[in-house]
Amino acid sequence: MNIAFSPCPNDTFVFHAWVHGLLPDAPSLNVTYADIDITNNLAAKVSGPEVMKVSYAALPWLLNEYALLPCGGALGRGCGPLVLTAGAEGGKEGPGALIGKRVAVPSERSTAYLLFRLWLAQNVPGGVGEIVVMPFHEIMPAVRDGLIDAGLVIHEARFTYPSYGLTLLTDLGSWWEADTGLPIPLGAIIARRSMDRDTIAGYIRASVEYAWAHPEASQTYVMKHAQEMEPEVAQAHIDLYVNEFTANLGEDGYAAVEALLGRAAKEGLVPEIDPSLLR
Repeated sequence: MNIAFSPCPNDTFVFHAWVHGLLPDAPSLNVTYADIDITNNLAAKVSGPEVMKVSYAALPWLLNEYALLPCGGALGRGCGPLVLTAGAEGGKEGPGALIGKRVAVPSERSTAYLLFRLWLAQNVPGGVGEIVVMPFHEIMPAVRDGLIDAGLVIHEARFTYPSYGLTLLTDLGSWWEADTGLPIPLGAIIARRSMDRDTIAGYIRASVEYAWAHPEASQTYVMKHAQEMEPEVAQAHIDLYVNEFTANLGEDGYAAVEALLGRAAKEGLVPEIDPSLLR
């Protein structure tokens, strides 16, 4: 079976057991490791992998061909994207500091960017000056070096941005949770509708449970793909993004996804979806 997910610690931690043949009766996997911006585009191709990790923000374009799986993804509380500016004084002006400025984002169809656009609609009605798309690992250096004015960051940047001399302008996760009372939907696991959704979800859930039961087993695999990340940062990444919603989206999880895509559709940012396609 072909599968695509990111090399980030939460994904490699979740899928370690399945990838390494530790689940009885689970089919072997042919893995493509790719940034989520790449997988969002892979999913739109007829020849795309059967199972993959994508942004929740990309689902409106994918749900006819792919089903959302109820486990394996990234959704939680206190784990949202951050908007960063340079220097100790950055962010003191509040949202108005972004008016007319160049802002880097990791993907045009990322959940991070969708949350940012929803936040802008409430807080910066005039919008920013220019959006620049770049790989997420290049964003903080670009803000630090003055190549752009602000950056929308994800993943382990939550833990490392102070080392770049950057300042938090807003935590989009905190804004979302305060505004909706719901967790933050970030990355989804999807499977082609031609496949047995329940069976695949069972393999993924078993892989998650194995990872929790044997956390040391995946350490070498996780660090091999962690892009020179320090071990303690990788562990903090796993602790934050692999949580109860990884094992089961549950009603709060589905409500969060429906709220995100419903609000975005009302703003004209994504196509409207039939909520029944999410379940």
